[in-house]
Amino acid sequence: MKTLGIIGGLGPESTVDYYQRIIALYRERTGDGSYPEFIINSVDLKKGLDFMDANDLTGMADYLLQGVGKLARAGADFGLISANTPHIVFEEVASKSPIPLISIVEATCAAAKTRKLKQLGLFGTRYTIQANFYPKVFSREGIELVVPNLEDQEYIHDKYLNELVPGKFLPETRDGLLAIVDRMKAKIDIDGVILAGTELPLILCDPDHKGIPLLDTTKIHCQAAVAEMFS
Repeated sequence: MKTLGIIGGLGPESTVDYYQRIIALYRERTGDGSYPEFIINSVDLKKGLDFMDANDLTGMADYLLQGVGKLARAGADFGLISANTPHIVFEEVASKSPIPLISIVEATCAAAKTRKLKQLGLFGTRYTIQANFYPKVFSREGIELVVPNLEDQEYIHDKYLNELVPGKFLPETRDGLLAIVDRMKAKIDIDGVILAGTELPLILCDPDHKGIPLLDTTKIHCQAAVAEMFS
């Protein structure tokens, strides 16, 4: 059994979700009452946000590499970063990492391809929505990504950092997020929405909205990780 290492804390609420989902998926596969052994290195979210606000991507990559190094020294055979935004520097981190890393973007792209989805809305922080690391991967598979308008991007970013990350999940915010899905569907006829923020599935818990699939990147990432544990 391979040992998984997780860079967590980006933010804490979704790290708890990763922890619980990985245990549940592992127990589904074994069915023998056993629990998985894995390692979590919970890093400082504020440092990560400071790097992003300063557009210091080199600093961000170095910070994540330090965290991955700790996981490797603790005995992890492979790892993942339990957040979407840090994947802005994933290629650099993965190329220098002492252990293989599973990309949340690659895993989500594979899931979208399996479901034959061709045009998807992208929800996440401003850093994620306005960067090219998601479109770069999805365009290789001929999948088009569409982002909300600027006003809606700001709404998602604000609610994400000021409510979801601190663990506040309000019904009115859920309604506001789903209204953005409705507007995008009416305007562009999207096939689905990528919840490209690991706190988003904590407030948008259903697998779809009015028949529009909501791709839960946390779930997809955890499934890929557990599959690798058994490989």
